[in-house]
Amino acid sequence: MPKRLHQHGFVTVAAVSPSLRLGDPAGNAQLTLQAMEKVAAEGAEIAVFPELGLTGYSVGDLLGHRALLAAALEGLAKVAEGTARLGITAVVGLPVEVDGRLYNCAAVVSRGRVLGVVPKTHLPNTGEFYEQRWFASSRVATRRDLPALGGVPFGTDLVFRASDLPDCVLGVEICEDLWATEPPSGGLALAGATVLANLSASDELLGKAAYRRELVRNQSARCLAAYVYASAGAGESTTDVVYSGHGLIAENGVLLGESERFRFDHALLVSQVDVERLAAERRRNSTFFGAPAPTVREVAFELGHPAGHAPRLRRRYSQHPFVPSDAARRDEHCQEIFAIQSTGLARRLRHTGARQVVLGISGGLDSTLALLACLEAFGRLGLDPKGILGVTLPGPGTSARTLLNARRLMAATGVTAREIPIGAAVEQHLRDLSHPPGRHDVTFENAQARERTQILMDLANQGGGFVVGTGDLSEAALGWCTFNADHMSMYHVNVGVPKTLVRHLVGWAAHTRHVGETRAILEDIVATPVSPELLPPGADGSIAQQTEHIVGPYELHDFFLFHLVRGACRPSKVLLLAEHAFAGKHEPEALRRWLRLFLTRFFAQQYKRSALPDGPKVGSVALSPRGDWRMPSDAEAAAWLAELG
Repeated sequence: MPKRLHQHGFVTVAAVSPSLRLGDPAGNAQLTLQAMEKVAAEGAEIAVFPELGLTGYSVGDLLGHRALLAAALEGLAKVAEGTARLGITAVVGLPVEVDGRLYNCAAVVSRGRVLGVVPKTHLPNTGEFYEQRWFASSRVATRRDLPALGGVPFGTDLVFRASDLPDCVLGVEICEDLWATEPPSGGLALAGATVLANLSASDELLGKAAYRRELVRNQSARCLAAYVYASAGAGESTTDVVYSGHGLIAENGVLLGESERFRFDHALLVSQVDVERLAAERRRNSTFFGAPAPTVREVAFELGHPAGHAPRLRRRYSQHPFVPSDAARRDEHCQEIFAIQSTGLARRLRHTGARQVVLGISGGLDSTLALLACLEAFGRLGLDPKGILGVTLPGPGTSARTLLNARRLMAATGVTAREIPIGAAVEQHLRDLSHPPGRHDVTFENAQARERTQILMDLANQGGGFVVGTGDLSEAALGWCTFNADHMSMYHVNVGVPKTLVRHLVGWAAHTRHVGETRAILEDIVATPVSPELLPPGADGSIAQQTEHIVGPYELHDFFLFHLVRGACRPSKVLLLAEHAFAGKHEPEALRRWLRLFLTRFFAQQYKRSALPDGPKVGSVALSPRGDWRMPSDAEAAAWLAELG
């Protein structure tokens, strides 16, 4: 597992606020080592400590005393020795005298040595802060190394790259630097830093924690980076202010963890960041490198793993990445999706002047969501829902349950309903092709799908309207649709919605927008197995052809789709994440089998996506050739399948 974690870009980081002995560097070095032992035991490879943590931030004029400064350097040497024993990298704060000036610094130490020292740039000097009384800004520093520490690099132009994980590049800024108009971390990110460390001594005021939290989260998003923030704790002086030991870890705008504040013992926060994904995000973001990167000095170090502790994958990965786990966020997402779908369709109606849309209603999830979106669009335009022509097209594979639900749904929603059986037309067509009776092959299945689409298109011509597509994003990814049949429409309203989210949207609509019979119908549709219904049903009229028995569970394919397309993850990494997320639910070999099938179909079926009709992008993953996904139809899957193994 340790090899796989680094192989796939995972770095375990910690934000630490140890207990503090104010003005006692030797004692603080020992407390820092104790905290390092604790986070190393949890697998932390990089630990970030508070600003001036070896002396205490609030020692005041004691900062001018050589006794304190010398003791701080001795404490740093003890911490460096500890990193060799524990096998981790630490970023600790201390005052450092350089050429007669005193600087507020962060020292990066790893495997027994000091790698470099970064001075603070922005020195607050208002309200409760007096830093310019003691410290000089990095702007006036002329020296690029520190003879007192054996010539280690000194300056704000330092980044630290892990030789054993090149995507892990550490950049450092100190407290107020983050509050500046142009934080140094922005330039460090442009220069390659994917993990940003902030050593802070931010005191607590009413409402400040929320502001700090958003600042860290937003800076991680702007920099497409991980941001590890460690602030001074309750052991600091409380003469005039109180410090809480606030620790925060964010990654690309997502808060991964937050420590408990106001603790007198060690406040420890450990999380995992994915630097490989951050690098992928930067490659795909054309504006990230819009400004020139500053010139930096790169210091190499070995990341490794903590001695005697095998790291584990500790991040939580949702089984359904397209569906928010938080109920309030799910509700917001559903409302937003309906707004996007209905606005896109309403705009097309206004442009064409059409007052009618036609769609096939199967009694399944996708056509139900499309019908709900049509109702929403017609409502936004003040149009009569009778302008929505819902058509049931029962054929050889239609089940009694879905046909009944289709009829009941149209009656309950007040749309115009029409039923056109296609059995005889399909039989005639197959006879014309000299297709053997009773052969239920792909020709038999696709003939039904194309017959339905032909009828829908002709009905749209007859009524001066257009056909609304019902297929979804997951079907587009797998190519689980018949080319120039359910694959085609005049506006593809569901094209940006994956299957797991389709099911949730219909259920959400049932419980928030409908009551009585309509709600009961929608709930039964949600409970119906997914099927194209192209093979004859069982003797009792039940569905004989279930999609997930053929291509695999949609929850897996949506998981694969999200991490392959959105995260640009290698297949072996997707498998690792799936094994972690679905542990106890799907066996590893089954996950590998379905992932191979997904990759094979995703590449082989691109020609269908290359001819997708118009439709709205809904989330961060879209497969329209005019939107997010541009891929040749004759691309090979060989490299991806080989990487999976």
